[in-house]
Amino acid sequence: MLSEKSKINEVNYSFKCPSCDKGMIKILKTTYDVPDGDKMLLIKFECNICNFSNNDVIPLTTNNTPGIMTLRVSNENDLKSKIYRSPVGKLEIPELELFVVPGPRADFYYTNVEGILFRFENAVSIYRKNLEKDDDELEDIDKILHDLHKAMKGEFKFTLIITDTGGGSYIIPKDESKYSFQKFEQKELN
Repeated sequence: MLSEKSKINEVNYSFKCPSCDKGMIKILKTTYDVPDGDKMLLIKFECNICNFSNNDVIPLTTNNTPGIMTLRVSNENDLKSKIYRSPVGKLEIPELELFVVPGPRADFYYTNVEGILFRFENAVSIYRKNLEKDDDELEDIDKILHDLHKAMKGEFKFTLIITDTGGGSYIIPKDESKYSFQKFEQKELN
């Protein structure tokens, strides 16, 4: 449910649904004012026949400077730091040997550090379920899951790094002293 601080603007376009090829896509655009002053554009694509839908979140008050954002996470409060990763942002947690390298269909996403950890936990759990019972990797995967669970409680110190060559990703830390930003020079972007 969106607050009264949201502005909904529905626009109908006449293009066919990519899923069923019969329905027409309706686009719902909503500008949302986040309580801390950020503005987000929420876009929903929806088919009138097969219920195909796709959502996207685009921050309207983002930093467009390419660079490396680093957040040192050492307690439960740090888990509430906001994360926005643009489609070109690489996200990594070196201490857990976890990373996300965006592919050609990567989406924007807006969450917090805790949300990132839940995404990683889900991906690692799915990977673990597909291993054989005698796989040599099981012990390493179980260690990562154990450390992830500790991290979700704020009991495991780690570093969250976003490398964004296009700009647009950002971190809003709960504790500014734990955040750093290194701007890319133009020659590093070529």
